[in-house]
Amino acid sequence: MLAGVGSGSNMGTRGRRAALTLLVCAALLPCVCTALKQIEPLLYDEQLLWGSGWAEVNTYRIPLLTFTPTGSLLAFAEARKESSRDIGTKFIAVRRSTDKGATWSPISFIENDGVRVDGMNLGAVVVDEETRSVILVYSMCFHKYQCSPSSTMMMESKDDGVSWTAPKNLSIQLGVRSFAPGPGFGIQKRYMPHKGRLVVCGHGKVDMDGVFCILSDDHGKNWRNGAELKSIPYKQEKKQLDFVPDECQPFEMRDGSIVINVRNQNNYHCRCRIVVRSLDGGETLPIEQVSFDHALVDPVVAAGALQKEGVLYFTNPASTEHRVNLTLRWSLTNGTTWEENAVQIWAGASGYSCMTSLDSGSAEDKKYIYIIYEKGHKDYDETISFAKVHLYGGL
Repeated sequence: MLAGVGSGSNMGTRGRRAALTLLVCAALLPCVCTALKQIEPLLYDEQLLWGSGWAEVNTYRIPLLTFTPTGSLLAFAEARKESSRDIGTKFIAVRRSTDKGATWSPISFIENDGVRVDGMNLGAVVVDEETRSVILVYSMCFHKYQCSPSSTMMMESKDDGVSWTAPKNLSIQLGVRSFAPGPGFGIQKRYMPHKGRLVVCGHGKVDMDGVFCILSDDHGKNWRNGAELKSIPYKQEKKQLDFVPDECQPFEMRDGSIVINVRNQNNYHCRCRIVVRSLDGGETLPIEQVSFDHALVDPVVAAGALQKEGVLYFTNPASTEHRVNLTLRWSLTNGTTWEENAVQIWAGASGYSCMTSLDSGSAEDKKYIYIIYEKGHKDYDETISFAKVHLYGGL
């Protein structure tokens, strides 16, 4: 009955649903009442974090977002100095909020690749809850354009994102190869197997593409290569409709498995997302665990995915052809089905996105998720915007 009442979108329907929910809850146990509470997200607040030309930077792209262990928000972006192209010199830009996104620090640049033609590429941020550090993993010379070799780099903050260590080259541990982490967040496993492990996933260079994960079991001191889901044909030039898994976002399920939501670069099988699952903590990505989510239509782009309180959230430009219509979807069935009443965050040009939430256990923090995404009126790379979403604000 409640599902039927909740299908309307006008205020009268919402009012009737809220009244009915209160009447039912008054007669039932609190746990049952909580279960009846339906998710209906509302865009609660939105702020512009970066725009073209700010701080004399041509374009800001590839937004990342995470909470630190102390509850501060960190937002990252590639500051592309001279053009909007993927190839070119860059800074890594950071802004920090200590009040859950209400106010933000000025822009700071924590790394500068100088005058390298093919510079830095973000990247994935991973939080270690045990050491209370924040680790940023990114690539150098990924495209091998007038430079060689490619390198996987790491920076770490042990003071809530205020300061950062000098970059550490992980190639001596991982080998020399083109690996682009994320873009998005890495995870620290909360459940067995391999509880406490850091897992960062990304993709390889075009001629050797696919999804690859790197793993650390000692809080980021040492890293090794883990799971691989290689493109087909591998190490060969790709054509349209070839199997080319690309940029990706991993998240952990409550059963300890790792699910990776993947960009379907060449539209293999559909114009939708690839989904693959690791059952052994990121050691392998069996082909038997690969599926295609036809409900998540996609224009070939990096997307956001987040697991919170047993609900799976997903953001992308919901279009098969163009990077427009940034949309928030959610699933109550671990991604096997998606609720029909998706929320449009921005109708216009929109690109990459990333999500986070604060898992403090408080009732207040359970109400919100936070989204950072590329947003524009004409082109999706005009600005980077931060959105705070109240999960029950539309009730």
